[in-house]
Amino acid sequence: MVANKSKPIRRDIFQAIADPTRRAIIFLLAVGAMTPNAIAEHFNSSRQAVSKHLKVLVECEVVNQEQQGREIHYHLNSEKMKEIEKWLEQFKKVMENRFNNLDQYLAKLKNQKS
Repeated sequence: MVANKSKPIRRDIFQAIADPTRRAIIFLLAVGAMTPNAIAEHFNSSRQAVSKHLKVLVECEVVNQEQQGREIHYHLNSEKMKEIEKWLEQFKKVMENRFNNLDQYLAKLKNQKS
């Protein structure tokens, strides 16, 4: 989506997990809250690059910020991650149905050959 001055960028959970660095940050935060500097130590990229990823994660509501004194701590919003689980469950059901239909079709073909 192209950003312009009149419309804010709308992001969803799938944009958050689309990038491997953001997925790695999510895994780090699954263990516990961390500061941006602590997160950046795990990557071979600049602190600014990590901050951009954190900004996307916050915009997608996957991560929450909490000011603690002079530091910001980032926490994983596990409730938001349930959206992915829900979508995957729906996708899994669709795929299982397709495989079941394929099994039935292959069994029918096998019976026709006999």
